[in-house]
Amino acid sequence: MPETDRPIVAYFSMEIALESSIPTYSGGLGVLAGDTLRAAADLGIHEVGVTLLHRHGYFHQRVDSLGRQSEEPVSWSVDDFLEPMEPRVSVELEGRPVQIRAWRYQIMGAAGHVVPVYLLDTDLKENTPQDRALTDVLYGGDDSYRLRQEAVLGLGGVRMLRAIGYRTITRFHLNEGHAALLILALLEEELERRGEGATLSPEAIEAIAARCVFTTHTPVPAGHDQFPFDMVRAVLGEQFARWLRICGQEATVNLTDLALRCSRFINGVAMKHGEVSRALFPGYPIHS
Repeated sequence: MPETDRPIVAYFSMEIALESSIPTYSGGLGVLAGDTLRAAADLGIHEVGVTLLHRHGYFHQRVDSLGRQSEEPVSWSVDDFLEPMEPRVSVELEGRPVQIRAWRYQIMGAAGHVVPVYLLDTDLKENTPQDRALTDVLYGGDDSYRLRQEAVLGLGGVRMLRAIGYRTITRFHLNEGHAALLILALLEEELERRGEGATLSPEAIEAIAARCVFTTHTPVPAGHDQFPFDMVRAVLGEQFARWLRICGQEATVNLTDLALRCSRFINGVAMKHGEVSRALFPGYPIHS
């Protein structure tokens, strides 16, 4: 049976530590993501990872004799580590289509099982200069840049998996709120499945939530991505803005809140962290 025909878990994360020579991560969030996917490979779990390419990485840190930190750009050769994939997908951002391709990295487990990771890339000649830079820098730019990055990850990631051939995904794992916009892509698919004239209903949202798992990391309010609703409408368009309102997002779109509302299972990353997260987000059954 082809790998893409098997029931599978899709793991979405803004950063994944694949190798120390691939600077697509900054710290604990990415290291945990990489370890999770390596564990899946060792255990023979049918899983696939989705992240952004981050051509310019995060940064290289140097600390001098006085303890002062300085940052330097990181350069790495994508072709030395990753395999280009054929499919192209697009997402509409600010009213224009942004083309996306993917590169594949394969994690080999202890017994030979492979977990592929797809790194999304907008550096294509069809895109405008500002759109080509969307997958350049991890956690770079302003709020608009971050929102557009997260649309590439969530919306573009689901569409890319479908284009590659993954049709039997049973669970979507959101590693932190950065990936929450994949919920919009799943709602889009759900309404298409229900047929012409279908509208977004609590039943449709519940059907999506039943397939989503959310891991929250940051235990302080300031660490959770929030965007003014007008900005979200301008970037994602009226239809997605309307769906976000139905999903409980009002003057501000809080991606952590969106993920909490639309996931069947929520967990923190340690017992104490789960306790802190339950206090930060009362009313949600956050496990650890």
